[in-house]
Amino acid sequence: MARRVHTPGSAADFLPARKTLPALRAAAAGCRGCDLYRRGTQTVFGEGSPRPRVMMIGEQPGHEEDLAGHPFVGPAGRLLDRALAAASIAREDVYVTNVVKHFKWEPRGKRRIHAKPNQMEIAACLPWLEAELEVVEPDAVVCLGATAAQALLGPRFRVTKQRGQWVRAPLAERVLATVHPSAILRAPDDEARHREFDRFVADLVRVRAVLG
Repeated sequence: MARRVHTPGSAADFLPARKTLPALRAAAAGCRGCDLYRRGTQTVFGEGSPRPRVMMIGEQPGHEEDLAGHPFVGPAGRLLDRALAAASIAREDVYVTNVVKHFKWEPRGKRRIHAKPNQMEIAACLPWLEAELEVVEPDAVVCLGATAAQALLGPRFRVTKQRGQWVRAPLAERVLATVHPSAILRAPDDEARHREFDRFVADLVRVRAVLG
């Protein structure tokens, strides 16, 4: 697997000498590779099968994930679970994680509103994702949204143009990009949400087909 060069001050400085999921999770809890740890409640590391058929990668934990310390437990995670069931992909065959492990947010009154991580923060956190891919060795990788897709497939990759296509990446041999479940939740009305949910399930059915 190809490795990327990391600048000082990234998560690479916090990786354990022996890479196992428990060791990575414990080390990530103390990561100070970028300043996002100052605002997030805690590191939210990946979870799921240690030998998954599928790894699903999102952008970053949300408000509920930040408080709970677990990925994909909020509204988007519940929608993902529904879509996996509809596509006949067993949840126990899936490992879920995010490119960025801390919640980046901005205050709006008493609410914490999602803020998109910048390229420096994504690059600083990427060693955790590289290590997860190296350890769990999934059969297929699904990138949920543009941030995840561009982290693995490069900044020129466009989900709008290449959605649902199998491509090869330096960090994974079989990658498919689709929308993030949160994008479906933001659809303007019920009809649009149902339509986008069906498209999302269709993308996951393509994943199920290659798993055999």
